[in-house]
Amino acid sequence: MDWQEQLISVYLMICKEYEKKLCGYIVRLSNYSDMSFSDEEVMTIYLFGIMSKYKDVKDIYTYTSRHLSEWFPSLPSYEGYVQRLNKLWPSFKGLVEILLRDLPIKANQDLPALMDSFPIILAQQGRRFKACVAQEIASPNGYCASKKLHYYGVKLHVVGQYETGSLPLPIGLSLTDAGTADVKVLDDMEQDFPEGLRLFGDKAYQKANQPIANKGRFILYTPVKKQKGQEMLDAADRLLSTAISKVRQPIESFFNWIEDKTGIQFASKVRSFDGLMVHIFGKLAAALFILGLRF
Repeated sequence: MDWQEQLISVYLMICKEYEKKLCGYIVRLSNYSDMSFSDEEVMTIYLFGIMSKYKDVKDIYTYTSRHLSEWFPSLPSYEGYVQRLNKLWPSFKGLVEILLRDLPIKANQDLPALMDSFPIILAQQGRRFKACVAQEIASPNGYCASKKLHYYGVKLHVVGQYETGSLPLPIGLSLTDAGTADVKVLDDMEQDFPEGLRLFGDKAYQKANQPIANKGRFILYTPVKKQKGQEMLDAADRLLSTAISKVRQPIESFFNWIEDKTGIQFASKVRSFDGLMVHIFGKLAAALFILGLRF
């Protein structure tokens, strides 16, 4: 698919979903709104810009004004575009829900599910205590163990269906402040899991050092934690931890893939709650659209 076909595909998809549902997410209180530049065009430019490897709104706008002016003749000023874009974040969230629904998820409880969280960073290390953007949801007490990084921001939690030899297909998403414990999110989401689900997670989801725990609706598998004072796991526990970690590794690959395609992890240029929501749900929508093209 060349870039023209991709641009048209994105625009037609957004127009279709906007007419059916997404228009209901937008509330305009003015008696008159200049719609010569439509909401569908606003969303298309952002999604296509992300898919074209432009990570920031400024870069997306510059690329569009220089190279796509014939496609978008009524493109407003940069400030006008950003204002319109930020108002549309509920529509991006709705689009993510639609794209998730359209993925070819297999209704098979024998397929394991994978769960993990991903930091979205507005400020890191010492600067996190001075950050004040999007305080409605962001917090300064986030910690990413894999990066050994303290940060201010939010966490994206993903449940994905295991796919042999491929990226897992996301079946559930949740967004929390950076300080929310992963195990609490698991408790909040468990009622949405089908009966008999086998769920693989990291040690953050474990309670009472139970690497395999029957939760009633589902069975949770996590690597074995060392006991207090224990220097090394025994051979059986090491083998179990290795086997569980190998099963859940694709969810980490999924996060790396999203970051490579969209640059979602670092949001230091975001200046408002609305802007953060566009950053998260707009980039998720772009990633899910790319993922859906595989099928």
